[in-house]
Amino acid sequence: MRIPVRVLGAIVGLVGALLVAAPAASGAAGCPSVNGKWADPGPFAVISEQSGDGHTVFRPTDLGTCLHPVILWGNGTWATPANYQKLLEHFASHGFIVAAANTTWAGSGKEMLGGLDWVSAENSRTGSPYFGKVDTAHVGASGHSQGAGGAIAAGADPRVGDTAPIEPGGPWGDVTGLHGPMFILAGQNDKTVSPASVVARYDNAGHIPAIYGELAGANHLTPVGDGGGFRGPVTAWFRYRLMADPQARPEFTGPSCGQCTSTAWSDFRRNARADGWGGRRWTSTEPVRPVDAR
Repeated sequence: MRIPVRVLGAIVGLVGALLVAAPAASGAAGCPSVNGKWADPGPFAVISEQSGDGHTVFRPTDLGTCLHPVILWGNGTWATPANYQKLLEHFASHGFIVAAANTTWAGSGKEMLGGLDWVSAENSRTGSPYFGKVDTAHVGASGHSQGAGGAIAAGADPRVGDTAPIEPGGPWGDVTGLHGPMFILAGQNDKTVSPASVVARYDNAGHIPAIYGELAGANHLTPVGDGGGFRGPVTAWFRYRLMADPQARPEFTGPSCGQCTSTAWSDFRRNARADGWGGRRWTSTEPVRPVDAR
């Protein structure tokens, strides 16, 4: 059956109007785009609250604009969420719900996972501000120093898909237990957790897509406060992996990825599996392809 030209034109016009009217979204999560401004505050106003079971939760004030992924956070030794408040508020301003364990000893990852238990329960509780607004299918883990080891430990949980450990130190966390992609970060001038020790963890993660970034000039205290130069790349990582942000994806994929060519890094590497994935989830059945080297 042939469609009259005037009818076809009306259909095209209607579709075009709908596309113009649709709000800009980052991807499957539906959270607003930030147009590549990863280090700048996101579009959401932020509040923090205590969970009642040992976590400080940083989240958008008004939930429901999009489905909100979760980031679990682990503090460094003797540190608390207050030491990283500006960084955690930054993540929340981009649409994430951040559950930070109120512990100064986060290396086991257990307290961090307790935050996911609480957020998941709230997502199912009628009357909760979180009810039906949490993207529990897309959960990441990050942290600093001992808490970065805790993020690796938490990443072994099947509910946690992606990790971004920052300067992970000590015996905490075994990367061989991870089942999802990892962006592991070091500081060039870190005298507490040497870049060489972080590279060793990266090298042991050959079973998953792993990316290593060594921030030029950074020391062990650089992540404290607002995250320093780590803030933007980690935000881009989680927007890509947890929100399917199409503008964040090229930061980590392709032969000339944005982070690959960034002068912010004194060293940047991707392993052989890092070019064999590209969706919101990665599985061990995906093929190993030659790494598209820097």
